[in-house]
Amino acid sequence: MAPFAQEKSVLLPVVDSPLSGDESLFKGSGMTKRGARAALSYMLCAVLLVMFNKAALSSYNFPSANVITLLQMISSTSLLFVLKRWKIITFIASDHWSSTESGNFVPPKKLLQTLPLSLAYLLYMLAGMESVRGVNVPMYTTLRRTTVVFTMIVEYLLIGQRYTLSIVGSVVLIIFGAFIAGARDLSFDTYGYAIVFLSNITTAIYLATIARIGKSSGLNTFGLMWCNGLVCAPILLIWTLIRGDLDSTINFTYLYSTGFQAVLLCSCVLAFALNYSIFLNTTLNSAVTQTICGNLKDLLTIGLGWVLFGGLPFDLLNVIGQALGFVGSGLYAYLKIKGK
Repeated sequence: MAPFAQEKSVLLPVVDSPLSGDESLFKGSGMTKRGARAALSYMLCAVLLVMFNKAALSSYNFPSANVITLLQMISSTSLLFVLKRWKIITFIASDHWSSTESGNFVPPKKLLQTLPLSLAYLLYMLAGMESVRGVNVPMYTTLRRTTVVFTMIVEYLLIGQRYTLSIVGSVVLIIFGAFIAGARDLSFDTYGYAIVFLSNITTAIYLATIARIGKSSGLNTFGLMWCNGLVCAPILLIWTLIRGDLDSTINFTYLYSTGFQAVLLCSCVLAFALNYSIFLNTTLNSAVTQTICGNLKDLLTIGLGWVLFGGLPFDLLNVIGQALGFVGSGLYAYLKIKGK
């Protein structure tokens, strides 16, 4: 048994068995220290990833967001393969872990079991990329913040999750603040609105599916990420070939620029860290907590984006709306931490 214990101790942390230090933040808290770290890690990774993606797409004028997403996916899957081969990680949750599985990858049966999650991720990704085309940025931010409502509905339908009036009130404040922020840009575009709401629905389904399949598949965070990569990368590769994105990438002016390659490398590393933190946060906390964290990080993203890239005109109504959304997100976080 000694060699087995020694081999298992080097594994990177995942979301399955609770650790000895995985106690609540304080007595009566509804969030563990590990859950709080997962939430903070997600927000940090999300903000940094937006900045590096913005640098690639705007500062360097890279023509295809699809290619960046494909590179991120290939990089994540390749890294998972290497870590698994070196036995630094395992794809199986600790409850199902055995020494005979340490060198095995995910069997086809498990891959089929996680297929709904992978397809939900693919739809979420494609709808998310398309949704930014049809509406302006203020309206896009406004409509995307309604994702939390869709997430609560999907969680109720899939797993019967119910929320207190306090939680519902904090969500209403977020939605109200979002519409105040975009009030000066409320222009109707049927296609644009439809795609953004489709993106909201696919995001909600994806997050709720993580919470459901993550607890029933017998796979840990890395195993679910591996399945996502195996299913989605080939489909996205075919999609980029059909759209001609790979041809435009080959002819890109700054393709061999050291600065651009550094930005792309950081984007791929952060994408892996972000996906890992999304799985952790959603599984340790909830899909709604994950969505609220997305709202909280918006404030830092907007501020940092304005400092680094400019182009954000001052508007008092927008500031008031953003502040209301931040207060609503903070109220939700407070209620979650207090266990209410």
